[in-house]
Amino acid sequence: MQKIQKVNEKKNNSVQTFKEEFYDDVVYGRNAVLELLKSNRDINKIFIESGEKHGSIKEIIAKAREKRIVLVEVNRQKLNSIALSENHQGVAAIVPPFNYSEVEDILEYAKEKKEDPFILILDGIEDPHNLGSIIRTAETAGVHGIIISKRRCVSVNSTVAKVSTGAVSYIKIARVNNLNETIKKLKDSGLWIIGTDGDADTLYYNQDLRGPLGIIIGSEGFGMSKLVKENSDILIKIPMKGKITSLNASVSAGIIMYEAVKQRT
Repeated sequence: MQKIQKVNEKKNNSVQTFKEEFYDDVVYGRNAVLELLKSNRDINKIFIESGEKHGSIKEIIAKAREKRIVLVEVNRQKLNSIALSENHQGVAAIVPPFNYSEVEDILEYAKEKKEDPFILILDGIEDPHNLGSIIRTAETAGVHGIIISKRRCVSVNSTVAKVSTGAVSYIKIARVNNLNETIKKLKDSGLWIIGTDGDADTLYYNQDLRGPLGIIIGSEGFGMSKLVKENSDILIKIPMKGKITSLNASVSAGIIMYEAVKQRT
């Protein structure tokens, strides 16, 4: 039977030293690690907080043993340093850096499912909590993939994985050098590109969101960049009835995505 290793907790390694030792990424939180275990993504090692094991921690340990993944038991202080957070819920997994897809992989995935492409394009999302929430909603909405830019957009990190509750393990995410060039290629592939803008004339629920579709969600503070807006085929907006004139980017994305789901069902 595989045993849970225990580390020497007397050695006071700094967070920086530990992160240099494990130069890969960290996924923490019970739901996120459980979904990671259910996916086909590689896991190098899982750290469990020492003490009594309750609830889903037992399931994590059982699945890790089944997959023959190394389990290491550490104290809470050490686990805080591994996760770079106190909100780890007693578990953190060390994984290789996130494996981004290509845009072509997303289009091919839609083709394999015999569905019109349904793609989310993120222009300047800088908050990892927003990105994680968007990924979680996109996965539940059946989006075939998400496209982010290497500039002005947060990458997929441990916070994103935690907030997405493991959805990063199931959805294809492409990271591109030039968002506008990618939009042009998507249009050449037959997709309609729908931008979201507060000054648009068309309300989101009055726009046809069926067929090959790419929906653009702009940044939290500034919306879409000028050129991305100009490259959109159509601009839509969410009506604002109160005194606050904007929504959180992840909320806006969820509203638009599920209107598309409603129309495409």
